[in-house]
Amino acid sequence: MAVRNQLIHRPPHAVWAVLADPNRYEDWVVGPSQSRPLDRTWPEVGSRLRYTLRLGPWSSEGVTTVRYAEPGRELELEASFDPLGTARIFLQLRPWGEETLVICDEHPLRGLGGTLHNPAVEALIQLRHRGMLARLARLVEQDPVAEQDPVADRHGPRTRGA
Repeated sequence: MAVRNQLIHRPPHAVWAVLADPNRYEDWVVGPSQSRPLDRTWPEVGSRLRYTLRLGPWSSEGVTTVRYAEPGRELELEASFDPLGTARIFLQLRPWGEETLVICDEHPLRGLGGTLHNPAVEALIQLRHRGMLARLARLVEQDPVAEQDPVADRHGPRTRGA
C-alpha cells in the first residue's frame, strides 16, 4: 500500500477547491493527458469522470468514480483502467496550522493490477505520488485563495472530533 504525504501552504478549503474541480483532474494527477466529467455532480459519491492515458501513439481511456467524499476533508476514488483493473485512491486533508497536510493512500483493488502488485510496482506508485502531490501543491499554492472557508460557512465552525 503506497502512502505518501505533502504539506501544502494553503488551508484545506483551498486544496478541496482543486480536488472538487473535475476539469483540473488532469492537471494534478500523473498519467492522464485529458479528463472530462461524465456527471455534473463531481465530487459527489457515484459521480465519474473519463480520462485518457497516452504513451506515444498509443492511448486508452479509463473512468474514475467517487466512492466517498467528505467535503474539505476526504476524497476516495476508484480509478478503473480496463487492461489493469481498478485502484483505490484515498486523499485525506488534515489542517496543519494554516496549511494542509495531504495524505495519499493508493493500492490496487481489482483485476490484474492487484495480481501483479509487488515491491517494484509499489516503488513506481510512490514515484507517481511524489509527482502528483507536488503538482497538486503547485496548483493550490498558485491559485487565489478565498477569504472564507465555504464548508465552515455552510456548517458553522468545525471542532476536532465533531
